Amino acid sequence: MKDHTHDFVEDYTGLVGYGLDRDTDEATVQFYLQKFSDDVCMRKILPRMEQKDLDTVFELISELLRKHFSEPEYHAVFLKDESHGS
Repeated sequence: MKDHTHDFVEDYTGLVGYGLDRDTDEATVQFYLQKFSDDVCMRKILPRMEQKDLDTVFELISELLRKHFSEPEYHAVFLKDESHGS
């Protein structure tokens, strides 16, 4: 069984647009991130990104994870490492 899922983008039928309301904003961000992280999209865009672009994406994601996840959540939810701290 795979650890990672991208079911939301496959099942979502709502509005994709930003700025209408919080629920739509959250759905749109999740939709965009799952589309962006698709393996085909990544294979196309990563070689075209400058080092500065890679740094920006990495730093943004790292900052958000540090801000909103405890260390155990980071290991369990992001890294899928259930053994950490056990």
